[in-house]
Amino acid sequence: MTVLDHVRVHPTAIVEDDVFIGARSSIWDAVHIRHGARLGSDCIVGEKSYIAYDVHIGDRCKINAMVYICAGVTIETGVMISAATTFTNDRFPRACTPDLSELLPSAPDESTEQTRVREGATIGANCTIGPGLTIGRFAMIGMAAVLTRDVDDFHLVIGAPATLYGFVCRCGQLMRKAQSGEPYSGELLCARCERGYSVALNHVTERS
Repeated sequence: MTVLDHVRVHPTAIVEDDVFIGARSSIWDAVHIRHGARLGSDCIVGEKSYIAYDVHIGDRCKINAMVYICAGVTIETGVMISAATTFTNDRFPRACTPDLSELLPSAPDESTEQTRVREGATIGANCTIGPGLTIGRFAMIGMAAVLTRDVDDFHLVIGAPATLYGFVCRCGQLMRKAQSGEPYSGELLCARCERGYSVALNHVTERS
């Protein structure tokens, strides 16, 4: 394990060899971090969370309690993952060989799909994230959502399966609810922080 200045690792945490933890990060009780994982600076990993082989996590991320981050997941800077969220990485998993004579290994292989959570995104409590997805910049996934498709930048999605509910600002404020079946185009202004955005058929870009 390689740790930089002022890193706090609870004595009950299991941190395997070849793990990098950035400066001022905190690893709380009963966390398990597998070999090859990389955590940035100023991160918090809540109790009883699991971070699998070779997972990369950016700076200033909040990972709450009982989060399961499997192999194949990359988390960019400034992401929040709320309690009891589960990532998945195999679209058609089996426990055994087809004749049921042998247990299949759990290590990453050719069926392991890659998921990326882009910078600034928030995932609500108790979400399930399907394999091979991209969650866009500053997107927000509502609590208990089941995510089965990619999420665009600044989109708020809810439900099981998750669908578009509205558009959110960098600061987290809901700026507009989406209209069912009617893609929106126009201009948005955040009532909280006054940042501006342009929307073209639900695709959101920041105004400079």
